[in-house]
Amino acid sequence: MIISASRRTDIPAFYTPWFMNRVKAGFLSTRNPFNANQISRISLRPEDVEAIVFWTRNAEKIIEHLPELDDRGFKYYFQYTITGYPRSLEKSVPNPLKAIETFKLLSERVGSGRVIWRYDPILASNLVDINEHKRLFSKIASLLQGHTKRVVVSFADFYKKTERNLKTIEGLQYSDILQDGIHAIELAKEFADIARQNGMEIQSCAEAIELSAAGIEHGKCIDDELLKSEFGLLLNGSKDKGQREECGCIKSVDIGQYNTCAHGCAYCYATFNQTVVAKNKKLHDPDSPFLVGSGDDYLQTPPEIEQRSLF
Repeated sequence: MIISASRRTDIPAFYTPWFMNRVKAGFLSTRNPFNANQISRISLRPEDVEAIVFWTRNAEKIIEHLPELDDRGFKYYFQYTITGYPRSLEKSVPNPLKAIETFKLLSERVGSGRVIWRYDPILASNLVDINEHKRLFSKIASLLQGHTKRVVVSFADFYKKTERNLKTIEGLQYSDILQDGIHAIELAKEFADIARQNGMEIQSCAEAIELSAAGIEHGKCIDDELLKSEFGLLLNGSKDKGQREECGCIKSVDIGQYNTCAHGCAYCYATFNQTVVAKNKKLHDPDSPFLVGSGDDYLQTPPEIEQRSLF
């Protein structure tokens, strides 16, 4: 079993104490995002976990706990997002230079092959136009040179709830760059050149658009080939049927919950109501087997937890 921690929220940034408590306990509990009364018990015993994939914008809090994960025999790597967008789009993420500093510390601790830089989503707007994307990508790549072997890119997806949040930003004008494939491919070529100049492989994440001519291949964020090269794991590599058709990831178990990440990114598909985020944060108990709530509400469905439709 591979643990995804997590596509739905930033566990290293906001819930490291809870995660480490669950590691010590050897299990955690999750609720189905579409039916909060459907409970799963997930083993965190090292013999049951082939690997952990952490998704984060800030690994500062978990770095000090990595020796314990190592001692327990866990294998893990990080998907680490740094974009450098303005605060109106990313309200509470770390300052880019601070994020890069933490990224480097993590890379020095675990190795450059186990920390993957994510520049995603690529949101074209009047606040970050195509030229600004090129500048940001180039700047971050140059500062991360030697500290990662791979960068992952993806274009913004415009779900209804995502667009609703974007429309609340005063003065923001945005567009779907994929509607004009020429601009997307031109930007991809630029990114591929920059990545190559900085010693990075570049891949796309869950994109239908074909970018191989621009130098970008389809990637896997939960990657059996990386797990083989880094840890010698031999996995079957079957696609995760629970993910979108365009996603190349192999099967994993996600332990996060939607509407629990406090980074405040306006374009996020997993956080679409900041009021619910605040309520869920108050319900968080680092000693509970659940990320939100406790065993006392095992058969209850609080309104702030229930989500009948992801999009």
